[in-house]
Amino acid sequence: MRIAKSRIAGLTVGSLIVAGLGSVLIAQDRPARMRPQDTEVWTPEPPVVTPGPAVSEEPPSDAIVLFDGKNLDEWVIAGSHKPATWFVEDGIVKVNKKTGNIETKRRFKDYQLHVEYRIPVDIKGSGQGRGNSGVFLASTGPGDAGYELQVLDNYNNKTYVNGMAGSIYKQSIPLANACRKPGEWQCYDIAWTAPRFKPDGSLESPAYVTVFFNGVLVDNHFELKGETLYIGKPVYKPYDTAPIKLQAHGDNSVPISFRNIWVREIGK
Repeated sequence: MRIAKSRIAGLTVGSLIVAGLGSVLIAQDRPARMRPQDTEVWTPEPPVVTPGPAVSEEPPSDAIVLFDGKNLDEWVIAGSHKPATWFVEDGIVKVNKKTGNIETKRRFKDYQLHVEYRIPVDIKGSGQGRGNSGVFLASTGPGDAGYELQVLDNYNNKTYVNGMAGSIYKQSIPLANACRKPGEWQCYDIAWTAPRFKPDGSLESPAYVTVFFNGVLVDNHFELKGETLYIGKPVYKPYDTAPIKLQAHGDNSVPISFRNIWVREIGK
């Protein structure tokens, strides 16, 4: 009986050792969890270009005016039907971090978009913590899901180049750094072609974007690899139409302002 017990005990210990080795091997095969810095690119830095003249004119006759300086009737708190509660004053709208992102009531597919924004002259911080916001060209879910064109103060402020102003966040590197100084109005003119999906949800054709930043071409028919992610590699998730979203980033010491936002739908 004692001999049998010791054999059983031996087998038990042996099986535990084998199980432990198996766990080690499985752990070695499992890919390491990605970190935010794993998808940051720091070089080469785009050349600094003096931007063209500031433009703030009336929108085209066929444009849908999303913000004309009077109210936020075209906007809601992102992911809800609640009225947007950013601060409208003196013809501009300022970010309200307490209520979070806002997005359009209307949904869009392919379009031309015009957005003007201003980084406060007394902005604090550095890197990604300096004047951070974003224009989401398609808001496809809660939080910051979707396709983000970065808003950031990159006037003498270094950061990873696929996360600077003019970048499609963590994907494109702008062809130039055309940032104006904080306190001056900046302008994005965007042509967005939405991705297409097959009936089974697989990708049929990717998204493309062309961006002029302060009159300077910074993204030239750039092909997106999927939604823009802070951590991990981009992936596509099927959608048809989506709102346009403005980001209320939590790192800003003073609020960013927007004005003169309009869109022209393409192909309708």
